[in-house]
Amino acid sequence: MTLEDFHDDDKLHEECGVYAVHGHEGAAALVTLGLHALQHRGQEAAGIISYDGNEFYNHRALGHVGDNFSSQEVIERLKGHVSIGHTRYSTTGETALRNVQPLFAELHDGGFALCHNGNLTNSQKIRDQLVMRGSIFQSTMDTEVILHLVATSIQDTIVGKVTDAIQRIEGAYALLCMTKEGVIAVRDPHGIRPLVLGELDGGYVVASETCALDIIGANFIRDVDPGEMIVINDDGVQSLRPFPPTRQQTCIFEYIYFARPDSFIDGVSVYEARKNIGKELAQESHVDSDVVVPVPDSGVPAAIGYSQESGVPFELGIIRNHYVGRTFIEPGQQIRNLGVKLKHNANKAVLEGKRVILVDDSLVRGTTSVKIVEMVKAAGAKEVHMRIASPPIGYPYFYGIDISQSKELLAAQMDLDEMAKHIGVDSLAFLTIDGMYRAMGKEGRDADAPQYCDAPFTGHYPTQIDDYQDHVVDVPRFMQSKKKAG
Repeated sequence: MTLEDFHDDDKLHEECGVYAVHGHEGAAALVTLGLHALQHRGQEAAGIISYDGNEFYNHRALGHVGDNFSSQEVIERLKGHVSIGHTRYSTTGETALRNVQPLFAELHDGGFALCHNGNLTNSQKIRDQLVMRGSIFQSTMDTEVILHLVATSIQDTIVGKVTDAIQRIEGAYALLCMTKEGVIAVRDPHGIRPLVLGELDGGYVVASETCALDIIGANFIRDVDPGEMIVINDDGVQSLRPFPPTRQQTCIFEYIYFARPDSFIDGVSVYEARKNIGKELAQESHVDSDVVVPVPDSGVPAAIGYSQESGVPFELGIIRNHYVGRTFIEPGQQIRNLGVKLKHNANKAVLEGKRVILVDDSLVRGTTSVKIVEMVKAAGAKEVHMRIASPPIGYPYFYGIDISQSKELLAAQMDLDEMAKHIGVDSLAFLTIDGMYRAMGKEGRDADAPQYCDAPFTGHYPTQIDDYQDHVVDVPRFMQSKKKAG
């Protein structure tokens, strides 16, 4: 365990980021830059595969992009005009080199590489079937299921084989495949995970977020539509629709937490969405206070919105150290107790004697929140009122976030008063479900046809979840107490 592991364990972790470049010599260098912009989506490992018209070249490694792809020697080895890359945070599969994407195999039609962002919810079921038929798996990832489905498809073309494969899988995914013919990109039918298409000097770029287009100066063309397959080759871009039309339900957590604030997801500015969330939070649950303080960095835009709506001054009452890095000190109890202070420190000049509104983006397990509140009180805060810029997370989530057990979730185990007491705040309030939707420009949540994937808050899963049926809870503790109060 690293220090990062235990002072960030109250935050959600998203699975991956994906990136592709077609039509540029030295494509891998551009992919490396793109993966830097997507580092927030996964810090466990990174990988890049390229193709020069004759051979495929591959480099995968554990750790950050900058730790493994800063060498000119590595980049020069990844030759070619086509390349795909991946940053990983695992929600399925152990942290090991064999689980680092992109995966590569020599198929009947030639070399085939693939990587994806998201999580398949029927991969174990399919994997068992494939193993019974003789497939031999080299990793523990759900991604490899797609590789075997492509390899065993009886379709004549590689596009047909990929189509055959994706029509058998369920869940959330932004998928990239690379062959000697070009790049294939697919977004899951509900559009749960984001994917965008860009252009650079006549070539094409596919990425998880628009910020990864900006870093190389690529022009945004459009979002890849839910259920759309894009085929990029020397003839240009072809759009295919291998699925029947389905209601779009982008993961609401892309706007609340996962995506970088400077990205646009399905035409919506993530930064503006987070500020609007803060404004809704202020309208719903404001109390008399002297200062609004974000829990950095993810709570900053919502705190700005809260401050603007309430008229209470915004201040940086907690300062984050961005240079902690990955410290592999054996985490004894004393070091554990100091873990949060390695990354956060209270700004006493702002907090002392003040009634503080503390704004954070989400509350998952509560461990870090307890330490943050203790720190703010130790700095002399008169009162601490915590406001969470999302509804209570009471249900497990199976689409690429590391909360597959309800027992990990504070809101599944405690009611509101119990959570406030546990964290040590004078008051605690969450954004309501309808408030979250209003912040996104909707009148409220459509109970019959939710406009976003909001399963962590509602337990409404837009796809089949065959592998996870045993993990589903009936009613979280927070909701039970809410029903009694009503």
